[in-house]
Amino acid sequence: MVVDPSSPRFARQRVLAGFGEDAQQRLADSHVLVIGAGGLGSAILPILAAGGVGILTVVDDDTVAESNLHRQTLHTTDDLGAAKAESAAERLRALAPEADIRVSTTRFAEGATFDILLDVDVLVDASDNPASRYLANDAATIRAIPLVWGSALGYAGQVGVAWDDKGIDYRDLFPQDTSETGDTCEIVGVLPSVCGVIGSMMATEVFKIITGVGEPLLGRVAAYDALTGRTREIEYRRDPEAPRPGSLEERTTLPEIIPNRGLAPEELAAELSGDTPPVLLDVRERWESELVSIPGSVLIPLGELPDRLGELDADAPTVVYCHHGMRSDRALQFLERMEFAHARHLTGGVDAWAAKVDPSLPRY
Repeated sequence: MVVDPSSPRFARQRVLAGFGEDAQQRLADSHVLVIGAGGLGSAILPILAAGGVGILTVVDDDTVAESNLHRQTLHTTDDLGAAKAESAAERLRALAPEADIRVSTTRFAEGATFDILLDVDVLVDASDNPASRYLANDAATIRAIPLVWGSALGYAGQVGVAWDDKGIDYRDLFPQDTSETGDTCEIVGVLPSVCGVIGSMMATEVFKIITGVGEPLLGRVAAYDALTGRTREIEYRRDPEAPRPGSLEERTTLPEIIPNRGLAPEELAAELSGDTPPVLLDVRERWESELVSIPGSVLIPLGELPDRLGELDADAPTVVYCHHGMRSDRALQFLERMEFAHARHLTGGVDAWAAKVDPSLPRY
């Protein structure tokens, strides 16, 4: 399958001032990898596929839940429980049959997925997960490619471009990840149209980078407020005196095999029925626990975890879970820093548990 840049479907792009056949050819020759097929990915991916990107790789280890559907418009009720990456790829192949649509249902993680960036021209972080964004930033730095990132939460969103080869990256804006107790869309919600606006802006940045048309958001963040309809710009630059988080050699010196931090619902069920079941740590809010929980869980909401750490045994095997896996991933990062050597988290959260292990449980 080869995208034909001379196809009539791209006629309205080729006639754009400053665009032309050369820009369309660059899109056809490009490979873009998108982390996340959720709310932002549902806006980004169809635009890139329809716009003529030749190779499009979708990376997402999550499954489709009903609570996703108001904003994750690549998926339908028929896709509930399916892998998001596979569901998205099915829609994209129907939209752009000539494009090479590739799928990875594994987590974008250190040491495990850097190889898939070998021939990628632009990396896109649509996970809306700060931990993934820092990893994507460092991976893009290692591979010397640009990263387009965005976030959507509540009624607002932001878009930016990180490109270390051009002298600026995400750590110049936020040097360290301090978000383990931050808000998520599971807690504060998100307006679906915000995902559409931010995702479209991210796709535009990809087009600009690949084609050379326009000025990418380097050293600038575009912030959008849906309640007022206003967009403002935040400028930042690299501090030459600030310490970097490590040389590229240090960043790339990774073990060949990284321990699996995630646990599938079926794997957890097997461990819970064994002789030495792990401690179950629920980091959701109390009202969520009252709706549904895995029996035997210890409830410590994510925001209370630093103050209540003494209630846990750092030497005990521990499995953290939340609704879909975002908060538990942040909690796991915090526990790892606190030297909980045997901590893991439940991939897909209690929602995946209800879908795959105990269908009698309510889902919200």
